[in-house]
Amino acid sequence: MAELDWSKCPAVESIPGKVSGAWVFRGTRVPVSAIFENLKDSPIEEILENFHVTRDQIQAVLDFAARSAQTPAEALQG
Repeated sequence: MAELDWSKCPAVESIPGKVSGAWVFRGTRVPVSAIFENLKDSPIEEILENFHVTRDQIQAVLDFAARSAQTPAEALQG
C-alpha cells in the first residue's frame, strides 16, 4: 500500500521542530497518528474530549485517507 501524501490534506501540517515534524492537526500539536491509534479502541467522543480536536478535523482526515485509498475508477464514480 502506498504511503499517503499528507501534504495534500488541508486539515494537517508538518512543521520542522514542532512535534519532531510529525503530521499534526493544523494549529495543534496533536499527531494524526494518535487519532488513528485511538480510534481502534476508543469512541470518537472520548477522542474529541482527550485530544481537543474537532469532529470536523477528524472527519477531514478520515475522508482524505478514504479518498486516497480509492482506485482511480472508484474516485470517478464517487
